[in-house]
Parts: sequence; structure tokens; C-alpha cells
Amino acid sequence: MPKGYWVSVYRTISDPEKLAAYDKLARLAVEAGGGRVLVRGGRVVAHDAGIAERTILIEFDSFEQAVAARESAAYQDALATLSDGVERDFRIVEGID
Repeated sequence: MPKGYWVSVYRTISDPEKLAAYDKLARLAVEAGGGRVLVRGGRVVAHDAGIAERTILIEFDSFEQAVAARESAAYQDALATLSDGVERDFRIVEGID
């Protein structure tokens, strides 16, 4: 069964305090949903139209598990805390195996 991944690239961070509060809640929601953080921040080399800002990559055992974690009440609470504190591109993608 192909794994599922959350891929999040932050374009701007306008409220670091909201982001910090979100991080605490989101970490708990991801762990409860079976996710494993593979990339969180760190160095970035962006090409083409890429943005060299904060990048997050989280792995789940399946695409369905990744979608369910995003839709969970715990993650929805984290999103409410984040509110308008950032502008980001968030995707859930399916792995190839």
C-alpha cells in the first residue's frame, strides 16, 4: 500500500507566536494520526519558482491515513490556532509504493 505524505511549504510567516502555538498542537495531532516527521525546517535550496522558506514533510503509512489525520478534530484545532499566522502551500500526496 502506498504511503501518504503531508508536504507543506511556508511562503510567509506573519505571526511567529501563532505558528509556535500551532506547532505544539499539530505535533500531537500528527503523532495521534500515525505520522512521522521526516523534514522540519532545515536547509533548503529552492529552484525554479520554489521558495526557500520553512518546509515540512510528514510520512503516514497510507494516503488514507494522511487524509484522516488532516481531517481529525485535533488537527482542526491546530489549524484554528494558526489562523492567518502564515501563508503556505499544503498538500497531501500519495507515494509510489
